[in-house]
Amino acid sequence: MSSLPDTSQGLSTSRNLKIGLFHLGSGMADILPGGVWNRIMISDLGFASTPIALLLGLRYFLAPIGIWAGRQSDRRAVWGYRRLFWIWLGRLMMVASVFGLGIATTNIAMSGARGDATLIQWIGLIGSMLLFSLGSALSGSTFLALIYDRAREDQRGRSVGIVWTFLLIGYTIGGIFFGILLPSNHTPMTLDSFNPALINQHFGHGLMQYTPEVLLNLFLIAGGALGGLWFFSLVGEERRSSGAVTAADGSEHNTSLMGDLKLAWKNRQTRFFFWYLALSMAFAFSQDSILEPFAGDVFGMPAATTSRFSGYWGSMAILATILFLILGRRFKILTNTRMNWIGVILLIGGFGIFSASALLEIRGFVTLGLIVLGLGLGVWNVGTLGMMMDMSPFGRAGTFLGFWTLVVTFARGIGVSGGGILRDVALAISGNPQIAYGTVFVVGVIGLSVSLYALHHVNVRQFKAETERTPEAAQVFAAALD
Repeated sequence: MSSLPDTSQGLSTSRNLKIGLFHLGSGMADILPGGVWNRIMISDLGFASTPIALLLGLRYFLAPIGIWAGRQSDRRAVWGYRRLFWIWLGRLMMVASVFGLGIATTNIAMSGARGDATLIQWIGLIGSMLLFSLGSALSGSTFLALIYDRAREDQRGRSVGIVWTFLLIGYTIGGIFFGILLPSNHTPMTLDSFNPALINQHFGHGLMQYTPEVLLNLFLIAGGALGGLWFFSLVGEERRSSGAVTAADGSEHNTSLMGDLKLAWKNRQTRFFFWYLALSMAFAFSQDSILEPFAGDVFGMPAATTSRFSGYWGSMAILATILFLILGRRFKILTNTRMNWIGVILLIGGFGIFSASALLEIRGFVTLGLIVLGLGLGVWNVGTLGMMMDMSPFGRAGTFLGFWTLVVTFARGIGVSGGGILRDVALAISGNPQIAYGTVFVVGVIGLSVSLYALHHVNVRQFKAETERTPEAAQVFAAALD
């Protein structure tokens, strides 16, 4: 066990890197349900994408629970710990949910056909995703509060930057790691309870190239690895308190959500920024639940290949993030607003490439689309997070950034769920997977283009002239990252 930190010296770089491993695990955990499980359920097992997308979007709709957990950790310690109690409680729930998700999914696969999935198996899936979502909500905001506690004011920008980079790296490593655990060859299934004929008959593509045993091992190994990573990253990072924790004072702790909403809505600039955030976030993530199934249904790519998609776009996002963070420091002309324009235009390009790939059935466009998507996400994230700080006035930074975080979280949940629902509606109408997936991507192009109209009406300079901005706000915006 690591020794307790010297909090008087703030957060050293080595400690920051150790704590950053927490979000390495977070990135990997995001990929497991949203890049592997969704592909297995939709493309391999033949389920509709609507219920899968709704379950994936659940964590975003439960995000307000994180605000409650954060406030509780501000006011009292549990067993002497203010932050670690909530963090480890949440991550323990997530580890349990990964095990439960693996068991339930394997049982459904072993039943041989989607019609044989029982109510108990569905309850297992729903319960596991609910546990995953609750655990994420409880631990996400309290983890960021721990960073705020550990780092001095002059260290918080660096601290959040390292954590954000580790999150992107987690997406890439997760895709590679889970791809290794799933075979890419066409080895026939060997367990007696797994009938290849039924798989081919009911699942359409016969893409289940792995046994239920391999599938279950994937989730069990992943759950154990994530739990170990989360524990190691934070063990010894908070001093145990022997006394009571006093409640925090300050006007921002006593305001209501409705009051904060009215405050943000009064200003014309913030109204347009609200619409930009909501539209860009929703449509950018409309591909989240259907990207891997798209490659499986349209091109017959195996799960081992599609699970590596996050490695392509994740590595490009890391590259773009680092590059534009450096360029933004060197060239003042590269403002957060301009980076948003560049990022969204790249995202539109990525969605356009996917549209052409689906509608024209050009497999070679998939990799190109992933690269452009990743570059767009990296630039867009840098610009968007920066604008969230720009659009938060002095004295109300916590209030405004909390509001922007809620907008981002709910919009992302709507996007993740909406993409799956739109795919099913288009598939029901057309009966053609190419048209169904192409429709989602085309709608994404349109929605992202509309978001640029809202961005065009946001004048950060005018907003700053009317208000002031606090440098202490930097730690709050990252609440949307986990």
